[in-house]
Amino acid sequence: MTKLSYDSQYIRSVYLKRDEISSFGEFPLNLPVIRNLDELLFHPNVTFIVGENGMGKSTLLEGIAVAFGFNPEGGSLNFRFSSYDSHSKLDEYLRLKKGVNRAKDHFFFRAETFYNVATNIEHLDREQSFGPRIIDSYGGKSLHKQSHGESFFAAFIERFQGKGLYIIDEPEAALSPLRQMSMLTRINELVHQGSQFIISTHSPIIMSYPQAKIIQLTPEGISEPALEETQHYSLTKQFFEDKDRILHHLFQEE
Repeated sequence: MTKLSYDSQYIRSVYLKRDEISSFGEFPLNLPVIRNLDELLFHPNVTFIVGENGMGKSTLLEGIAVAFGFNPEGGSLNFRFSSYDSHSKLDEYLRLKKGVNRAKDHFFFRAETFYNVATNIEHLDREQSFGPRIIDSYGGKSLHKQSHGESFFAAFIERFQGKGLYIIDEPEAALSPLRQMSMLTRINELVHQGSQFIISTHSPIIMSYPQAKIIQLTPEGISEPALEETQHYSLTKQFFEDKDRILHHLFQEE
């Protein structure tokens, strides 16, 4: 299997059904990303959605995932549990343009609700009396008996199978810098196995994947900068190039 192309990718774009919106005054339609959204085109391999807190990255990613058919709390397409129904109704105003090809594997990964996915896996495995356990596709060890980072990485390494559509929200939440680099390796393996990724992240390490599209959300609008032009990269670079001066400025008394 080779990398997907613009002719073979699973999701080509998402656009806002503006004619069905009567007001942008309430959440989530009042978020900057939604007010500025017409259509977002996705890279056939890897697309990153980046921006400061409050710009609507996770809300947008959740809306895309739910519009595709995923459970709002994450998991594969057949997960239908609900720990707390708190997701927005953004999916009702989004339309996905899908490619002619269909993914063989699917997963929506949310760092903040992955604990709930792990709990649901254990519940389902207790209920079934025959056949393979769901946890076996995650390496066979209870996700609750691993650290957050280990359980996150078990999903990336064991569960993701290739030829897949993977929508991932802030995977760096429990990953060390070394594990983030290892995740880049895994992303690359899966890309060369015909997978497409849409990832929301704050990590300059993760968003450094070569040839990926970066979509940056700001109060002024939506842009597609190079890695070195993103706020995350430039601020991190500035900090470590002149750490003492910046720390002095941050800690000085008024």
